[in-house]
Amino acid sequence: MSDDLIQRLCASIQKNESMMMADLSLFIEGVAQRQIAVENIEKWLRSVHAHGISVDETTALTRGMMNSGAVLEWQGPKNVADKHSTGGVGDKMSLILAPALAACGLRIPMLAGRGLGHTGGTIDKLESIPGFNCDLTPKQMQDAVQKVGCCIAAQNDAIAPADGLLYAIRDVTNTVDSIPLITASIVSKKAAEGLNALVLDVKCGKAAFMKTEQDALALAESMVGAAKGLGIKTVAQITDMNEPIGSHIGNALEILGSVYVLQGKGSKDTRGLVELQGGQLLSLTGIASSLEQGIQMVSEVLENGEALRFFVEMCVQQGTDRKVAEQLANEPTHVLPKSKHVSSVVATESGFVQSIDAMALAEVARELGAGRFSMSDSINHGIGYVLETSKNQHVSKGQSWVLVHHDIPLSPQHLTQISDALEIGIRATPEFRRLIRIVT
Repeated sequence: MSDDLIQRLCASIQKNESMMMADLSLFIEGVAQRQIAVENIEKWLRSVHAHGISVDETTALTRGMMNSGAVLEWQGPKNVADKHSTGGVGDKMSLILAPALAACGLRIPMLAGRGLGHTGGTIDKLESIPGFNCDLTPKQMQDAVQKVGCCIAAQNDAIAPADGLLYAIRDVTNTVDSIPLITASIVSKKAAEGLNALVLDVKCGKAAFMKTEQDALALAESMVGAAKGLGIKTVAQITDMNEPIGSHIGNALEILGSVYVLQGKGSKDTRGLVELQGGQLLSLTGIASSLEQGIQMVSEVLENGEALRFFVEMCVQQGTDRKVAEQLANEPTHVLPKSKHVSSVVATESGFVQSIDAMALAEVARELGAGRFSMSDSINHGIGYVLETSKNQHVSKGQSWVLVHHDIPLSPQHLTQISDALEIGIRATPEFRRLIRIVT
C-alpha cells in the first residue's frame, strides 16, 4: 500500500498536478504511526523539495500534521496566542514575552525547541534555571496556562508526531530548506496549541537561516498563508539578524538579560522586539485596539513589575522552588550557572561601531560549549557574551567592548574571530532598525 501511495503522490508533484487530499491524509497518518518505510518518506520529501507544492496543499499538509497528535482545546474568550521565531543570536524574546502577555490577559501555551547549529534554543536557556521543567504533557500545559496564564514547554511526540519523523529525515536528506516543509513543520505545532493568534518573527541576515529579505519574505508569506488557512489570525514580522539581539548572548546569560528587561531595565533592543511582537498579538486578539496600544500595554507590565511577577509564577508552576524563583527575579546572578572565566576583548582602534558580526560570535560560542554540533551534545549553560557596546556607539582604542564567559582557555583563533567581529568606522551609520517589514 505504501509503495503505491508514494508513487501516486510523487507522480502528482512531479507533473505539477494536485495531490489527492485523501492520499496526502493517508501519508501523514502513516508517517505519524511509523507505518511508511523511511525510503518512501525520503522519495516524497525529495519530490516536494525539487518541485514544490501549492498553497492549498501546504495548508492541507500542515492541517494533517497538526491532527496527527494532541490538539489543545480552550474554553472561553479567544485570547490564546503564541509567537515563533526562525532563530537568531541573542534571541530571548519568548522568555520575556510569555509572562508579559499573560500579565496583559492573553493565554500563552508556548511550545519551544532546543538549539541546533549556531542558534540558541529557548528550552536550553530555561534549563539553566534550577528545577525548571520543560517536559510538560498537553494536559500539564493546559493546567499551567489555566493557573498561571502561560507556560513554555519542550516539543514532544504527543503534539504533531508526524513532524518529528519528517524533520529527522529532512535533516539527513538535505531537504531542510524547502519552504512548504518548513511551513508545515512550524505552523502544525503552533496550530496544535489551539491558537487564536500567532506572530511570526522571520529573521534575515548573516546570522539567520534566511540570508536575504527575498527568502525571508517567501517563507513569511507561506507561513502566514498556512496559518490563516487553519483559521489563526497571523502576522509575520521580518527582522534584521545581522547584529546580535540585545547585550546578553548564551543560555544562562540570556536568562539574566531577560530578567533585567522584566525588571524594567536591560537592553532597549531586546525590549523593543518584545513590545513589537507582544503588541501585535494584543492587537490581533482584540485586547488592544491597535498595534501602538498593544506596545504600550506590554511596556506598562514591564515597568510596573507585573510581567516579572508572572515570570516567577511560571517558574514555580514548572518546578522551580519559590524561594529560588523569587531570588532569580531579584538577584539573578546569585541563582544562574556561571562560567569559570570572564575575559575582556578590547577595541583595536577608535571610532563608531559599524556592526558586530552575530554569526562570528555564535560560531565561537558554540565551540566553547554554548551550543551543539549534534543533538546528543550537552550544553554548558554558563558560556556566552555580554556586549558592552552596540551599533553606532563610539568606542576608544583599548576599550573593552565584549566580556567573554568561558570555561576552556580562549585560543588565539577564538580571540581573532571575536576581535574581527567588531567593525569600526570613522562616522556613525544610519539609525539601525530591527523591523524590516510586516507581512499580513
